[in-house]
Amino acid sequence: MIRIATADDAPAVRAIYAPHIATLTSFEQEVPPVEEIARRITTTLERYPWLVLEGDHDDLAGYAYAGAHRARHAYQWSVEASVYVADAYHRRGVARRLYSALFAALELQGLVNVYAGITLPNDKSVAFHRAMGFAPIGVYEGIGFKHGAWRDVEWSAKRLTTPDGEPAPPRWLPTVRDEVAARVAKF
Repeated sequence: MIRIATADDAPAVRAIYAPHIATLTSFEQEVPPVEEIARRITTTLERYPWLVLEGDHDDLAGYAYAGAHRARHAYQWSVEASVYVADAYHRRGVARRLYSALFAALELQGLVNVYAGITLPNDKSVAFHRAMGFAPIGVYEGIGFKHGAWRDVEWSAKRLTTPDGEPAPPRWLPTVRDEVAARVAKF
């Protein structure tokens, strides 16, 4: 079942995320403590969804979340999204289910654009994002330094909806939490 995360999910989220710190998937250098992961979840939920997919063994199979794209009023309808899957659940459709549920929640909130940054090279992530409807929009060349080299990040975009005229302000998660919870549980 997909559901909205809580701070209590922080240990499981950390366990899923930790292996990615050693790769180019994340630009973080150190695995954040559980308390920091809990803070990130709680802070994200003030506006945006953070979703988890419960696994087969009282664990989490993966998680996906959205966050603000830049800190300007004109960008309020745009978010950046990420998805992570536990090693034991790779190649089982977990990322696709989580992203599909996340996009449905974001659309319900009135959000318009979703962006994803992918550290290159990462052919699997690039292919996955294309399959999920993202289109490449550019590459930040040499934007991050990790594992002894400057790394490029490809940015891709997905349009959730095309509003006519001036859009209504987004509805932040606390105001639509029950609707979002009901919608994502169907994925």
